[in-house]
Amino acid sequence: MTWTWTAEHEPRWDAAKATAFGELPPTLFGLGRPTDGQPLGDAWWRVEDDAGTPVGYGRLDDTWGDAEILVVTAPAARGTGVGAFVLEHLEREAASRQLNYVYNVVPTRHPDGDAVRAWLTARGFSTSEVGELRKRVATGAAPTSP
Repeated sequence: MTWTWTAEHEPRWDAAKATAFGELPPTLFGLGRPTDGQPLGDAWWRVEDDAGTPVGYGRLDDTWGDAEILVVTAPAARGTGVGAFVLEHLEREAASRQLNYVYNVVPTRHPDGDAVRAWLTARGFSTSEVGELRKRVATGAAPTSP
């Protein structure tokens, strides 16, 4: 299985995103209650499988040299490596913007919060004193120019 990573130049809430979030409400991640077609802030990327079906999304919100990230994997694609693919690409995007850290705050109400925190920790994230999971952006993570 191969996946493609595509920037959404004008990200909007749509049925594919709603499907990817599954039973997790967008309010859990500070997205409010978006309606179909509503513009979304920040930078978003879509991951599609070989058939062109969206299987995941990544969001990067950079502020003051760091970036909050969101990794979303469609329920049917969980456990296949899509999340790791999204995280790797978000880290590359952060490096290309010369950011210092990527971080995530797992909401206390997240039904799989412990598993998400463990997943991020296994991928090099450390918990800060304010509860963020942070990871230093590797300078070599940025894509190289041809």
